[in-house]
Amino acid sequence: MRIIIAGAGDVGFHLAKLLAYEEHDIVLIDKDANLLTIISNNLDVAIVRGNSTSYQILEEADVKNADLLISVTSSEETNITTAIIGKHLGAKKTIARVQNVEYIFNRECLDLRDLGIDEVISPESLAAKEIKRLLKEAALTDSFEFDNGKLMLIGVMIDENSLLKGKTLFEASHLNPDSNFITVAILRNNETIIPRGDNKFTLGDHAYFIAEPAGIDRVIELAGKPKIGIKNIMVLGGSQVGYHTAKRLSRKFNVKLIEKNKEKAFELADQLKNVMVINGDCRDVELLQEEGIAEMDAFIAVTGNSETNIMSSLVAKKHNVKKTISLVENMDYIHLSQNIGVDTMINKKLIAANFIFRYIREGDVISLTSIHGVDAEILEFIVKADSKITKNAIKELDFPKEAIIGGVVRGGVGYTAMGDFQIRPKDRVVVLCRSGCIHPVESFFK
Repeated sequence: MRIIIAGAGDVGFHLAKLLAYEEHDIVLIDKDANLLTIISNNLDVAIVRGNSTSYQILEEADVKNADLLISVTSSEETNITTAIIGKHLGAKKTIARVQNVEYIFNRECLDLRDLGIDEVISPESLAAKEIKRLLKEAALTDSFEFDNGKLMLIGVMIDENSLLKGKTLFEASHLNPDSNFITVAILRNNETIIPRGDNKFTLGDHAYFIAEPAGIDRVIELAGKPKIGIKNIMVLGGSQVGYHTAKRLSRKFNVKLIEKNKEKAFELADQLKNVMVINGDCRDVELLQEEGIAEMDAFIAVTGNSETNIMSSLVAKKHNVKKTISLVENMDYIHLSQNIGVDTMINKKLIAANFIFRYIREGDVISLTSIHGVDAEILEFIVKADSKITKNAIKELDFPKEAIIGGVVRGGVGYTAMGDFQIRPKDRVVVLCRSGCIHPVESFFK
């Protein structure tokens, strides 16, 4: 595919990085010459310097032959204008990044496809959705459902209380007599390990598993994590992410939101009828204590300042809050979560880039998911008759070493896929693999 990306910021760069592994023909447009030079030195992409709303610049990028035009600059107006102009100049599909979620929630009244925009995405709304998902099972750092929960991807920290600490995967298998979960990745000191039987769990590891429904509680038990019930939640920051998070969560939980700006706090109080809105400085530890931080089950920091979010989350942990989630702008911070004590760090730009990447994927891959901080992707395939993956048991396949088959959904039932498992046509197969290994993995499913 020929893909034009307008905007070389965090979203555009991460998206270009993902797509470069796919060997697409990528053109990146931005006004910042230095940024374009850095990217072109690191990625195999073409660059065009200029404003993406310019007819001449889009012509230079050969927009008339573009299969997809993605506009993800920091300006909503630029993104909308770029998509509209690009569509009229011949781009087959267009995606625009927006902040105003009215474009998303009122699609039946305002169909932007009439203007030439095929899809709009809001990083803020997607981040709120991600936060709600992360609260489903608070003992876990990550969780993602496949086929409505038939299988789950889950993440846990290996700490002093974990029965897995110091054990190899082979030794740990004896603690899993029902074979209802399988280890698919270990994040250690910012390095992603696709594990094999002789790999050992060590203190501070962030371990990821594919589990059948019955295996989730067993993983939590082995990790030494108590079951956590969520009832009371504190949200720090009345940003777009904070607003949408509080709105989503207030349907099920007791939510208290703290916003520093007095005028904005009153505005939020009017908009969020089921949320208690407090006007105050979120950096004030005494304020947090007065507002009952010690009684909270979850603490979500989504101000515009990453350092404030991290520090306040650590304060929450000191007050024994069970689940902390911190929004960070710098993607490099995400790796820190396993070392400094914050349960989960998320980046809205990374979430948006991954969402767009899933939108682009076509063919045999029916879904693709990225794990925060992990250098690997989760792919889900529907198996075709006569594909290579059906020819032998998994252990007899020459499957790429940088990938691992985690589980299979067959006939509405989820199974973890051990070495002697035989995959059949029409199975839904979940695979974790490094980004550069997607094509070799795909070859087994063609």
